[in-house]
Order: sequence, then C-alpha cells, then structure tokens
Amino acid sequence: EKIGENLTPRQWIPYTDRMDYLAAMNMNLGWSLVVEKLLDHELSDKAKHLRVIISELGRIASHLVGMGAYGLDLGTFSPFLYAFRERELVLDLFEEYCGARLTYNAMRIGGLPLDIPSGWDRKVRAFCDVMDSKLPEYEELLTNNRIWLQRTRGIGVISGEEATALGLCGPPLRGSGVYRDVRKDEPYAAYDEFEFDVPLGTKGDTYDRYLIRLEEFRQSLRIIRQAVDGLPEGPVMGKVPRLIKPKAGETYHAVESPKGELGFFIISDGRSTNPYRLRVRPPSFCNLQGLKPLIIGHMVADVVALIGTIDIVLGEVDR
Repeated sequence: EKIGENLTPRQWIPYTDRMDYLAAMNMNLGWSLVVEKLLDHELSDKAKHLRVIISELGRIASHLVGMGAYGLDLGTFSPFLYAFRERELVLDLFEEYCGARLTYNAMRIGGLPLDIPSGWDRKVRAFCDVMDSKLPEYEELLTNNRIWLQRTRGIGVISGEEATALGLCGPPLRGSGVYRDVRKDEPYAAYDEFEFDVPLGTKGDTYDRYLIRLEEFRQSLRIIRQAVDGLPEGPVMGKVPRLIKPKAGETYHAVESPKGELGFFIISDGRSTNPYRLRVRPPSFCNLQGLKPLIIGHMVADVVALIGTIDIVLGEVDR
C-alpha cells in the first residue's frame, strides 16, 4: 500500500500480481477497475468480455491449485497431479496471450494491452470442453471417498451469522449458506450480461466448502462459453491520458476474486499523479480470521484441513 502511494497507478499494476500470485489476473483487474471508476472511464464491450474470460480462467486455475494442494494435505496424491494437469492448460492460454505464466501485468487502466491472438478463442472453447470432461474424475476421486468424507464432513462448521460477523467472503462464506457474490451483487465488466448460478452450502462445514469450489468450476466454464460466443468486435484499449491525474475524490471498488471479495480503496488529492491514500481489502487476510473459531474443539490433525478449506495465499495476507 505504501509503495502504491509512491507510484503512478500504471506503475503499481505489477505489484498487484504479487499479492495473490495464484490469481494474478484478478488482482490486476481489481486495481484497474478502481482507477477507472475514479476517472469515470467507460470500457469498450470487447475489453469487458475479454476481462471476464481472463478472470474466470484465473478463477479455475486458482481453484485447481487450492483443491489439489488441499487434497495433498489430507493424503490424497492423485487429485494434486490431476489438478495441475488442467492448470497447465490455463497457463498455456495465459502465456500465449501475454507471455507469462504466473505474474502477468496483463491489465491496463482503460482496457487491455493486447488483443487476443488469432485462434485463441477457439483454444479457450477447447479448454472448456477438456475441463468439463475432467470434473467427473475429481468427483470420483474425492466426493464420495470414504477417507475424504471422514476428514471433511462435520469438520469446521461455521454458521452464516458467525461467518458474516467475522467478515468472511468467497467460498468460506457461501459454504455457510450466505448469498454474497460481487459479480451478482455489484456487477462489473460484463458479468451482468451472463447467466450463472452462485452455489451455496447447507451445513457450513469443510465438505460444503469443497463442493462450492467444485461447482464454481462449472459456473466459470458456463460464463466463459457465453463470453467467448458473444465476443464483440472493436478495440480493447480506450483513450486514457498518458499522465493519469484523477480529480480529487475517493472511491472503492471490489471484484470477486477466487478467494472472495478483493477491494481497493483509493484517495486522490487532485494534484499528484500518485494516490494520496491506497488501501487493499484482501480476501485471504479477512478469511484467515475464521481459522481460530474453526479449529476450536477439533484435533490438531484437523488444523491442516481447516487451513486448506480457507485457501489463503500469504502474499495477500502480508502484502
């Protein structure tokens, strides 16, 4: 945050990559949107659709790491290998688009730096088909696995009221049955143009949070297909001044990152090209507050399962 107050908005985009480095595209998007909101800048339709596609691919890649590593923590090795197999396909798409596989610097204030390469949309559709065909494998390995059920069902139960009071967000909050998704409640990019469901849990335990992420794979694929099929023509970058100096004011904007609500708060004094004040509301940091109430009454061995079900990234916690 303090580094961001000493850089221009464009210069700070690569720093957002380093927060949730497993969903860096979503980090780039959140920062770009808050600056655009302060500038009253309207994006082109094509940029909105491409941002949705890229963000949902990032959500899938992040959930694959979370689910694979979570399974590894609980002693199931195969899902880890399966998840990283599909994640490589997402990273191939990102590499073809922007040349990077982990930290991307792939959003720009005003849109996107590059249009998609020729045939990239067809490869995205092909990935959706592959991912769809692999989801039954994950379910066969985990959903009804006796050991998996013993380690997750009834473990770390948290009510919707308590989860809300703690400020939880994303899958940990929706796993407790609370309907909260920024994409639905405060639509950004082109999310209001697409049909998708927000999966909710019923018991609020570790198993429900696993099922939420599994269903979010399907919903992300559903969104991506709609966005690709309806991809409009036009520019991907709008007209933004080379020297960005927003008018005096303050604003907050949030996106639904794979971990939950990622919000940026920015204040401009109207004189400097740097933000006067910059504040990040990171989902991992907020969700980590839920660890203490989740572990009370459980075995030490269950702590591994409970940390995994929160799915934190420490770059976002420490930032």
